Amino acid sequence: MKKTGHIYAKAGVDYSKMDPVKVLAQKKAAQTAKNLKKLGMNEIVASRGESAYVWEEPDSYRSLVIEGLGTKNLIADDMRKITGKTYYDQIAQDAVAMIVNDLIVVGAMPQVVNAYFAIGESDWMTDKKRAKDLVNGWAAACNTIGATWGGGETPTLKGVIEPATIDIGGAATGIIQPKSRLVLGEKLADGDAIVLIESSGIHANGITLVRKMTESLPNGYGTKISTNKMLGDVLLTPTHLYVSLVRDLLMANLDIHYMVNVTGHGWRKLMRATKPFTYEFTTVPKPQPEFDFIRETLGISDQEMYASFNMGAGFAIYLPKSQAAQVVSVAKQNKLRAWVCGQVKKGPKKVVIKPKDITYKADTMEVR
Repeated sequence: MKKTGHIYAKAGVDYSKMDPVKVLAQKKAAQTAKNLKKLGMNEIVASRGESAYVWEEPDSYRSLVIEGLGTKNLIADDMRKITGKTYYDQIAQDAVAMIVNDLIVVGAMPQVVNAYFAIGESDWMTDKKRAKDLVNGWAAACNTIGATWGGGETPTLKGVIEPATIDIGGAATGIIQPKSRLVLGEKLADGDAIVLIESSGIHANGITLVRKMTESLPNGYGTKISTNKMLGDVLLTPTHLYVSLVRDLLMANLDIHYMVNVTGHGWRKLMRATKPFTYEFTTVPKPQPEFDFIRETLGISDQEMYASFNMGAGFAIYLPKSQAAQVVSVAKQNKLRAWVCGQVKKGPKKVVIKPKDITYKADTMEVR
């Protein structure tokens, strides 16, 4: 069998080439931790390789993450030609969500979010409607999660960024207080339940593959899918912000053992924790119609789809089985659907999706 992810690699994103560099960078970065001690602080070693980095201060833990939107804004640019809308208010929420949804997996609440808007030409900023939508959308997302937009950087990088395009990213700092709310997977145990939280759709991952696919469609992003909506409109549905959900779960004092923001690597990411367990799923949520459209258009297997996309599940909570129903209830209060779909079991590190007859072993995702 070909290595999982080969279809995505053909579109220009090859994790087998990228992940080794990430691992090397983490090892070199760990060697710099001694510099924190000069400031009277200590790193939390177990946070290395997690979605967010954590260090200790006297009365709290602090956390930091940096993330990029990717290429979803290129879909917005193409859809504007069809509908006249800029979609950049939605794109801004996607970018903020990519950042803070990674931050909260360690139990941190976002305090400050900074923006990075890199353009190929200064003329990008002269489109006042698009620029205003981006700025207003970013501020609105920050208000939704209760964080401050602290600042940012707007370089013009001619020759690096394509003309008339923008690269959107940012960083966020958060606080874990009280310290007992730190979540790093160290409490994961045999028998824990895995609760999956619905996504809003594709979110902002797998976009490069989808863009490649759309090139072959006669009507491009204007193609109607089974819901009679245009593919482009569906793809641009903003990514869910899971901050309020996690905040409510922490305030309810649930014994959360681990959390995952389901992004790159798809469901393979559900085995990201350091501990060697088998993560077995006996049920799966029904993916949104766009996932069926992508699978059928590309002619690829469920094995590939679940390795690249969130497939309807954008976030995962691991905790004692006795508390799983409460997660579903809190999610409902946050207007999110949730399902108790799997459990943590003793065994080799892998993800087993029984209804789809899919198994991902640990060597298909190397991020540590």
